Amino acid sequence: MHILVVGLNHHTAPVDIREKFAFTEDSFEQALKQLRAQKSILEAVVLSTCNRTEIYVVADQSHTGRYYTKAFLAEWFGTDREVFAPYLDIREDEHAVEHLFRVSCGLDSMILGETQILGQVREAFFAAQQANTTGTLFNHVFKQALTIAKKAQTETNINENAVSVSYAAVELAKQIFGSLERKNVLIVGAGKMSELTAKHLHACGVSHVTVANRTHARAEQLADKFSGKPIAMEEIGRSLVKADILISSTGSDGVVITKERVAAAVKKRRGRPLFMVDIAVPRDIDPALHEMDGVFLYDIDDLNEIVQTNLAERKKEAEKIELMIERELAAYRDWLNTLGVVPIITALRQKALAIQAETMESIERKLPDLDEREKKVLRKHTKSIVNQLLRDPITGIKDLAGEPNSEHALQWFTKLFAIEEEVKAEMEKQAATQRAVSTHAPSPSVSVQDAPARS
Repeated sequence: MHILVVGLNHHTAPVDIREKFAFTEDSFEQALKQLRAQKSILEAVVLSTCNRTEIYVVADQSHTGRYYTKAFLAEWFGTDREVFAPYLDIREDEHAVEHLFRVSCGLDSMILGETQILGQVREAFFAAQQANTTGTLFNHVFKQALTIAKKAQTETNINENAVSVSYAAVELAKQIFGSLERKNVLIVGAGKMSELTAKHLHACGVSHVTVANRTHARAEQLADKFSGKPIAMEEIGRSLVKADILISSTGSDGVVITKERVAAAVKKRRGRPLFMVDIAVPRDIDPALHEMDGVFLYDIDDLNEIVQTNLAERKKEAEKIELMIERELAAYRDWLNTLGVVPIITALRQKALAIQAETMESIERKLPDLDEREKKVLRKHTKSIVNQLLRDPITGIKDLAGEPNSEHALQWFTKLFAIEEEVKAEMEKQAATQRAVSTHAPSPSVSVQDAPARS
């Protein structure tokens, strides 16, 4: 089996490409099940954030895993592979695991060490678990990733002077206006990103906050936390007349703030500048507003140039986390090696216990007058003999699994104890369990031809 990650991120793709391949929250379960139903895919997790869309899969073969993951992306987003293929970042096996560890710790984020990604990885993993698209490998690897990310936050200073996309947006506003006191701020969207933005604004002295959201109750809830005013989305145009700063982060599939709406507001602003930051993917604000006089529009890619302060210290802390990741990768290798010998250990135990059971049956036939207590004592002691005899061989086979020529050594061990058939049966049982979810999953709506040798 192979672990693969196939994705687009801020290193490989600009925002106008990334926004075309963003999953909406309400589509996760269906997407996971459709991905899991693809040929060759045994486990699946989808991570979709402002800066990345990454598909993590366990595949029975590397090349078919690549092929069918790309096929899923093309089918789900209704586009040709040629559109996204140049922007893909693909990693396999230990490189994929290392990438997940780095992403979870914030080392691969646009803003080094940002902590929001940990929650996003956790939510992606839990969503996959609820959709029954994870198994032995991902249940272990993602829990390990979450654990190391928590340690990175508590045992280093990577998140001191906290920086995030929302923080960067506020810092940009401060660079433009200087002080943010007495400024009117309009926040569009009432999700986590909007709340983080509001917290940063409040810390900078902003006292006039207006929150617009499709669900009025959520707008009201967020506005109340900062003594702000909730409004309906239809009232954005009126609020734009008074706003100095607009920060937008909704989960909409398309443009929420059009050029026409802003143009109408600008006419009534009497030349006052309007500062706009779009931190949503897909973008909320019409990019054409770049051309409008008096409007200063920045999107999420522009923020990358703002977050240079504090990075020197963060890089020092990141080096400590890199060492932590190296240790975790070594632990992952040990676990993986042990996982590979599980069928052998299981087969060896089953054979030994079968011999013990046959011996007990023979004893009971030859000594029919034994009472239940005597039989119990005999069973206990014969099992103890079996366990003591197996202890050293099992320790040895675990050690052999970590050796360079482990495959040859494991074959020799299996042959020595004459458990070839038992091991084969255990491996088939494991494979059947791994495929159990896909047995009941719906077939993809569009059939895909068999994969070529490479893709």
